[in-house]
Amino acid sequence: MTEPAETAPPDVFDARFLAFLETITHLRPKLHRYCARMTGSVLDGEDVAQEALFQAYRKLHSFDDRRPMAPWLFRIAHNRCIDFLRRRGVQIEAETAVLAPDFVPPVNPVGPDLGRAVEHLVMALPPKERACVLLKDVFDYTLEEIAELVDSTPGGVKAALSRGRAKLDALPKDAAPPRAASEETSQLLHLYVDRFNRRDWDGLRELISADARLQVADRFVGRLSDSPYFGRYDKIANWRMAVGEVDGRLAIITLRADGDRWTPQSLVRLDIADGRVERVVDFLHCPWVLTNAFSVEVNDRADVSPAAGQP
Repeated sequence: MTEPAETAPPDVFDARFLAFLETITHLRPKLHRYCARMTGSVLDGEDVAQEALFQAYRKLHSFDDRRPMAPWLFRIAHNRCIDFLRRRGVQIEAETAVLAPDFVPPVNPVGPDLGRAVEHLVMALPPKERACVLLKDVFDYTLEEIAELVDSTPGGVKAALSRGRAKLDALPKDAAPPRAASEETSQLLHLYVDRFNRRDWDGLRELISADARLQVADRFVGRLSDSPYFGRYDKIANWRMAVGEVDGRLAIITLRADGDRWTPQSLVRLDIADGRVERVVDFLHCPWVLTNAFSVEVNDRADVSPAAGQP
């Protein structure tokens, strides 16, 4: 990491940095879970979470040491999520705090099953309502804490909660937003996986732009051509890749041998433009990305024995 644009005195910054590291060690999976539900994708959510943590590091000089760090990180992550949704062209619903009701309809206690159901349905809500429902009914923040996180008022949060809960109550509980990948994208992913499994590195490079970027999440960011990425996979035993669906979205799944079966271990994301791979993001060192997914389906013969499955 580079140094913050403005720095606190060295001893103060060192203490903040140690607190930052300690906080994200425990908060990281939870932060990703929130970003994944806001963006609608565990892969996009990890990108946004990493952007938020980098921005937080850059802002450590302005952190108020009298306050807890976790809500501060959540607010930065929330703002990054809203930026992401705006870039994607989602219309942000206007504040209606003046119309806030004095009473918020009660909901059933949030247990593990209900919490997952709420998370599964929130993508049907506008971003403001989505954030308030997640923060209240899944992450159990108070109205005051949510108001600070989303830059609103307790009244505005109450209004958003009321609207969001009413909309969720009207949705079928098995509703899920459909996603479809283009045929070109599907073919390229299958070709990438086939050549990766055969360790055909030269053939694989034919699918990748000369200036493609690589991100091995939390470890390396740079040009793919400057990294030992393929060589490191070449030295690892008992792995293969497969095309599959993660929360209904086409993705590459890395599998490791688990006895006589292949078990999903991590994900790889490809950004594609003009029929070529422009960016590879490997989540090998971020196990929470797979853990926070609702569903992981492998679309090829992932149940074959490791011996038979090796290229």
